[in-house]
Amino acid sequence: MSDQKKMAIIATKGTLDWAYPPLILATTAAALDYDVSIFWTFYGLQVVKKQRDLKISPLGNPAMPMPVPMPVLVQAIPGMEAMATVMMKDKMKKKGVASIDDLMELAIEAEIKMIACQMTVDLFDFKHEELLDELEYAGAAKFFEEAGEADITLYI
Repeated sequence: MSDQKKMAIIATKGTLDWAYPPLILATTAAALDYDVSIFWTFYGLQVVKKQRDLKISPLGNPAMPMPVPMPVLVQAIPGMEAMATVMMKDKMKKKGVASIDDLMELAIEAEIKMIACQMTVDLFDFKHEELLDELEYAGAAKFFEEAGEADITLYI
């Protein structure tokens, strides 16, 4: 039995802001010599697409800081999601936060095990060629196997 610590993450969200937590935690854990796996399911599969178009929505994110106070109704106006996405990407770049592409590349280099939920792939009619080549495809039982051996298990 190995002394190496293990981390298992289940990632269910597919927006720009929710793509960061699993990748930051996983790459940090890998840097600390954890054996890490991420089980991408439901909307989380958007993060492992080859052609990502992740957005951020100010709606449903009441804690999202806005440059100026903005009523919720204004946030529902068409184009606000695109504007919020551009603003967030710009702010992250100015603050030196790695992009999702950079974090994904780092995760792959760190040999983080990426598992796509086969049921969700089938449910949403994803084609394997749309998703990263580094993915393994498996069902929930695989996540139980990973989580059962993990020292840390996170649901994001």
